[in-house]
Amino acid sequence: MTVTTHARKKRSDTRIKMLISAAEVMRERGAAGVTIDEVLARSGAPRGSVYYHFPDGRNQILAEALHYAGEAITADIDKAAARGAKVLMRQFVEFWERVLADSDFSAGCPVVAAAIGSAEDDVPLAAEAARIFAHWRTAMTRAFVADGFPEPDADSLAVMSIAALEGAVVLCRSSRSSDPLHKVYGQLEFLVKAREFVCRNDLTKG
Repeated sequence: MTVTTHARKKRSDTRIKMLISAAEVMRERGAAGVTIDEVLARSGAPRGSVYYHFPDGRNQILAEALHYAGEAITADIDKAAARGAKVLMRQFVEFWERVLADSDFSAGCPVVAAAIGSAEDDVPLAAEAARIFAHWRTAMTRAFVADGFPEPDADSLAVMSIAALEGAVVLCRSSRSSDPLHKVYGQLEFLVKAREFVCRNDLTKG
C-alpha cells in the first residue's frame, strides 16, 4: 500500500467512524441530540476533520448518517426478503434484540428518530426517512408475494409488520425488556397464518 493510498484509507475510515457515531447518537437521542462535539468524542476524530469531510457541517453529518444507517438495515432486509416474509420478520426481530441488548436498551431505530424529529431541523430528514421506510415496505411486500399472498394483502401485511415491529422497539426501550418485541412477533405470526388460511379458502371457493 502506497503512502497516498494509506492516507486516503485513513481519511475514509475517519469519515465512516463519524457517520457511525452520528447514527448512534441519533438512535439514542434523536436528531436534535446529534452535536458535532458528541460525534467527535465518540469517533475520536480531530475537530478539523468535520469540515474536511462534511463542509456543510452538522446538517450534512445528520443527512449522511441517516442514509448510512438506513442503507445498512436496508441491505439486510433486502437479503432476507428473498427468503420470504417469515424469515424476514424473524431476522428483523433478532437484529433488534441484539441492538437493544448491546446498548442496554438505549438505542432505537435512527429512521424512526428522523421521521418524528423536530420540525425545526434544518435538514429534511423526514423525507429521507420516508424513502427508507418505502423501500422496506416494498421489500417486505415482495417477500409476502413470494409467500403466495396477493399484492394488496401483501402490501397491507408489510405495512402492519413494519409499524408493529418498529413500535415494539419503542416499547422495549421504555420497558427495558425485549418482551414487547417477542409478543408483537408472536401476534404477527398468528396474523400471517390466519391470512394464509383465508387466502387458501378463497382460492378453493374460487
